Amino acid sequence: MCIMCNSALAEAFRNYNLPSRRQILRSATVATATAYLCEATGPVPAEAGGASLQDLSAQLGRKEPPKITIYSAKEIITLDPDRPSATAVAVLGDRILAVGSVDDLKAAAGGQSYMIDNTFADKVITPGLIAQHDHPLLTGLTMVSEIIAIEDWVLPSRFVPAAGSPAAYRARLADAHTKLKDPTELLVTWGYHPVFHGPLTRSDLDRISSTRPIIVWHRSAHEFIVNSKALTAYRINAASVAALPNAAQKQSNLDEGHFWEGGMFGVLPKLLPAIATPDRLRRGLEFVVRYYHANGVTLGCEPGGLFSKQLQDAQNAVLSRSDSPFRIYFIPDGKSISAAYPDTTVSETEKVLGWGEGMTAVMPGAIKLFADGAIYSLAMRVREPYLGGGTGEWIMEPEVFARAFRVYWDAGYQIHVHVNGDAGLDTVLDNVEASMRRHPRYDHRTVAIHLAVSQKDQIERMKRLGVIVSANPYYVRALADAYSTEGLGPERADNMVRLGDIERAGVSFSLHSDMPMAPGQPLFLMHCAVNRTTVSGRIAAPDQRAGRLGALKGVTLNAAHSLRLEHDMGSIVPGKLANFSILEDNPLTVDTENIKDIPVWGTIFEGKVLQVAQ
Repeated sequence: MCIMCNSALAEAFRNYNLPSRRQILRSATVATATAYLCEATGPVPAEAGGASLQDLSAQLGRKEPPKITIYSAKEIITLDPDRPSATAVAVLGDRILAVGSVDDLKAAAGGQSYMIDNTFADKVITPGLIAQHDHPLLTGLTMVSEIIAIEDWVLPSRFVPAAGSPAAYRARLADAHTKLKDPTELLVTWGYHPVFHGPLTRSDLDRISSTRPIIVWHRSAHEFIVNSKALTAYRINAASVAALPNAAQKQSNLDEGHFWEGGMFGVLPKLLPAIATPDRLRRGLEFVVRYYHANGVTLGCEPGGLFSKQLQDAQNAVLSRSDSPFRIYFIPDGKSISAAYPDTTVSETEKVLGWGEGMTAVMPGAIKLFADGAIYSLAMRVREPYLGGGTGEWIMEPEVFARAFRVYWDAGYQIHVHVNGDAGLDTVLDNVEASMRRHPRYDHRTVAIHLAVSQKDQIERMKRLGVIVSANPYYVRALADAYSTEGLGPERADNMVRLGDIERAGVSFSLHSDMPMAPGQPLFLMHCAVNRTTVSGRIAAPDQRAGRLGALKGVTLNAAHSLRLEHDMGSIVPGKLANFSILEDNPLTVDTENIKDIPVWGTIFEGKVLQVAQ
């Protein structure tokens, strides 16, 4: 699972005195909206001819109707089955008024004042792209670190190439050290993975520097490797490790400077003040704003974030600003809440609804639960053993999961469930079926999240039970090659995230990145789903590729559906919010290999034109 979903991390944040909103904002030397977006200005209004509706309004003593803006485009992909394509859209305030051609909309305006904006005459407009499942705080803290990862990262202000071999990784790490002029300044780097980069220990880092603390953050975000100077600087020693719970001690190797899972969470409180300084928090969260906007995102969501008011306040300090180019919802972590408040689970869940403000909000009536372990650590619960033995681990033991699922189901919640393995999915579907037989609910929209390993019989069962999917198609690209020989074997590795079967069965699916577990670029996720090209360039299980239209819906209409927001966004139809992404090409017709490379001009967010800052 993602580190942000771990209750031990929540406890670490609760015990760490997070910087206040004032401290975060004060840490900026210059923090203005123009740092990450610019608002475009429209042309001079064109008045509709003929008998004036304004004159009639004046005669009746009524207020003049507000002005309409008609945007023309090369093409508008509406995702409305009744009008799938158009060349103009009329916007009134923050809502869509009408869709059609410019002539259609001019005629429909009657006597109402309008202006025609041809800024997008050579662009393609899609419904606003949705980041259905990301982790903004973790994204921010990793992205302001020195990135040396297993994949390329295309960021708003720079391109970070992959380090694809042990030699490339070590060269980049040494270079990162050399670039820091102060020999005592902390170096935090993220992206290391031993399968790609080879072994790394405390002594390796000591050879790079004996004066600078070095913290290597694993690609999964579940492990740290540190040098001797970091151990000394942050008071991590034999005594502090011995004070950890037994399980955490077994997941700590002081000699190698390696701390993973329980051991990682054991030392996190000592490292957190260095990693999450006010300046790093502010820069990281402002990065999230720029990154989302640069990739055309108009709505974000974090399901199962940390159960911490202090942490939410820290995120609100940046993400809730009125000039943000997107809104973001947070879905509470039902695992932590149900464990802490077994007798008052629902009432305690409702208490967090007021934690958002401005552009952030806690989503009412939604909750996140967790079934089995993570794909990056091969901890998924699988029906057949891994190549090296074992069948994975549970995050919530089945009986604990069943109790929480029942409580939230009976209270009418939409339940989002982290599940990666086919045995984990069996448990989730068993709980849905038992709940439907005991207490039937119409359109419950239980969401199976990630869905790395599944079987065809489970897809049919999901369809029958009304379960929908939020899939991470990046697993195939990043891991299918490696897991073909390690962990899963070729058949299971190639058929990870079986979107072809899901689409053919008619199961609604959305796409997500779980950033930073994958790049948070909706068009890249669409590319991964449609192509299923691995890092070696081969196509894994071609019959599991999603269609283009389904993949586009996965980051727009179906993503909105998975969050129960399809009445307000996800397609371009009258009455919905005027949330659009402005692209330089059409993802439904461009060569499939180029979907990920389509430039994003900017967005229209709730009626405001926001060009990506150059």
